[in-house]
Amino acid sequence: MYFIKQAARIIQNGGIISYPTESVFGLGCDPLSEIAVKRILKLKQRSVDKGLIIIAGTLQQLIPYIKLCESEKEIILKEKSATTWLMKKSELTPHWVSGAHKKVAVRISQHPLVINLCAELNQPIISTSANPAGATPALTSQQSETYFSTKVDYYLQDNTPLSGRPTPIKDIETGQIFRHGHSE
Repeated sequence: MYFIKQAARIIQNGGIISYPTESVFGLGCDPLSEIAVKRILKLKQRSVDKGLIIIAGTLQQLIPYIKLCESEKEIILKEKSATTWLMKKSELTPHWVSGAHKKVAVRISQHPLVINLCAELNQPIISTSANPAGATPALTSQQSETYFSTKVDYYLQDNTPLSGRPTPIKDIETGQIFRHGHSE
């Protein structure tokens, strides 16, 4: 568990990490750290207007960032596969996370490393694929390190094979699917 504590320390100190998700390696940081989020956007050559995903180990960790009604809570908790939800954002959600959108993308991860990391932090983190714009997302820590070298502060190792297919993105209010994913 040392590596989880080390990754958490780096995030708490405003750093960015590379870590495994359900499908690909991601880049992450504290969603409230504008400097760290903008570092990730620069590494990815991604516009702040596009927005990023907030990933957590539990729904409770996402509550400060979203406006949630009981029916939406039931939908999220009934979902069996990793799904990214577009939800109304709370006042806490910064524009550098939601981009030019009125909603924010959130996901409860099923990956043990993400669950343990968010538990150690007692908060969610940013999640975006570990690749520069136009490049294939990293499926290993080594691929992520090849892309970003010393520009990322810490690389979490994991030997579990990843699917390489993204999670679906669905609007919680309308049910509209914005991206089909590995669970469909």
